[in-house]
Amino acid sequence: MIHLAKDTIVALATAHGSAAIAVIRLSGPSAFEIAGLYFYDKNLKRKEVGSFKSHSIHFGVLAKEGQIIDEVLLSVFKAPNSYTGEDSVEVSCHGSLFIQQQLLQLFLSGGARMAEAGEFTLRAFLNGKMDLSQAEAVADLIASNSPVSHQVAMQQMRGGFSSNIKVLREQLLNFASLIELELDFSEEDVEFANRGELKTLVSNIQKLLFKLIQSFELGNVIKNGLPVAIVGKPNAGKSTLLNVLLEDERAIVSEIPGTTRDTIEDSMVIGGVLFRFIDTAGLRSTDDVIESIGVNRALEAMRKSSIIIYLFDVHTLSTGDLKLELEKLKSHIGDSQLLPVGNKLDVEDQKELSAEFSDFKDILFISAKNHTNIETLKSRLIELFDARTINSGETVVTNARHANSLKNAHAALEKVKLGLEQQVASDFLALDIRYALEELGQITGEVTNEDLLDNIFSKFCIGK
Repeated sequence: MIHLAKDTIVALATAHGSAAIAVIRLSGPSAFEIAGLYFYDKNLKRKEVGSFKSHSIHFGVLAKEGQIIDEVLLSVFKAPNSYTGEDSVEVSCHGSLFIQQQLLQLFLSGGARMAEAGEFTLRAFLNGKMDLSQAEAVADLIASNSPVSHQVAMQQMRGGFSSNIKVLREQLLNFASLIELELDFSEEDVEFANRGELKTLVSNIQKLLFKLIQSFELGNVIKNGLPVAIVGKPNAGKSTLLNVLLEDERAIVSEIPGTTRDTIEDSMVIGGVLFRFIDTAGLRSTDDVIESIGVNRALEAMRKSSIIIYLFDVHTLSTGDLKLELEKLKSHIGDSQLLPVGNKLDVEDQKELSAEFSDFKDILFISAKNHTNIETLKSRLIELFDARTINSGETVVTNARHANSLKNAHAALEKVKLGLEQQVASDFLALDIRYALEELGQITGEVTNEDLLDNIFSKFCIGK
C-alpha cells in the first residue's frame, strides 16, 4: 500500500449510492492542478484553484471540453493544514451515481489515481498529522454504534491514549540512554543509571500498563457490544423477551416447547451502551438430535456472555427448583454475572411472589408479553455494565493490537525488574528495556513496518 512516489489520489469520501450530495476527495502535490483543469465559474471561465485561500469554499462547475458535468462546491485545504498534511481538495457534488462516476473518471484522466483503502488516513500518519493509535481510532469512530463507543473513539482520536503511552516511553527512554551509555564505558565499570530509581520507575510503569491491560476487557465490550445470553427452560418466554428488548419480531414465538433450536442474536443500544442479546434453546434433556445441538450452543453462548439472564416461569418453577437451576448454571458461566428474572407475572401476584422468592438476591419479576417491568430490566442491565472508567475520563484500551503490545511491554519490564534484583550486566538490562520501548512504540507508530501499516489501513474504507 505504501507508495513512495508523491502521487495524487482521489476517491469518493461519502457512502456509495445515490444521495442528495456526494463528496469526492483529492490529496497530493497535484491536487490543485488536477482540479483546476476542470473547474470553471458559471460562465465557463477557468478558475485557478491553486490561487484560492486555504480553507475556503468556492461555487462553480466541473466541465470537460465545454460540457458541464455538475455544479459543485469546491473546498481547498493547503499543506500542511489539511487532514492528510498535503494539498487537498474536496468536491461536494450532486449524489447521482452517474455524476459520481463521471467526476471520478474526470480526475483520473487528469493524472490522479484511485486511492486504496485507508490511504488518506495513512498519509495523515506518514505526514505526522496523527500517530498510529489515533489513526486506528478514526476507523473506530466511523464504526461507533453507541454513545459510549463514540466517546471512547473520540477520546483516543484526540490523543488521550497516545499521550499516556508517550509519557511512559519518554520516562523509560531517559534511563535507557543512561544504560546504553554505560555500555560505552564497560571497561571502567561505571554506573550512570541509578538502579534504585530505575527499579521504582519500572514498578510504576508496570502498574500503569497493568491498569491499561485490564481496561481492554471493558474496551472490547464498548467496541463490540456487551453479550447478554437469555437462557431458561422451554416456554419460559425467552423469545418473547428478546423481541420486546429489540422492539422487533426477531424470534419466532410459539406455545410449542423447543421452538428455538439455535441461538438468535441481535443488538440494541440501551442507555448509551450497545448490548448483544442472544436468545438460546430451552435448557432440558432431550433425545432430539437437533434440539440437543441447540442446548449445547446455549451453554456455549453462556460461557461467552458477560451477563446471563436466567428466565423462568413464576407459575411453574418452585423456589427449590430455582435454587437447583441457578447452582447448575454457575458451573457453566464462570465470571459472568447472573440475573434471575421471573416471567409471566400477574400484577396482583407481585407481592406474594416477592415474599415467596425473598431468599434470592436481585431477583426481578416481569411480564414479557405485557411489557411489565421491562424498563426496570433495562435499568438493571445498565447497572450491571460497569461504566465507571468511562465516566471518570480514564483511558480505555479498545484495540486488541494495543492490548497485546502492552502485555509484551509489561513482560519485558518484569525481566528488567528481575535483572535488577539479580544485578545482571547492563547489556542484558538494555536488551529488555529496548524490547519494552519497541512494543510501546508500535502502539503509536514510532516503531513500525510496512506489513503492519498495510494490515491496519487495509481495513479502512476507501475514501478515508
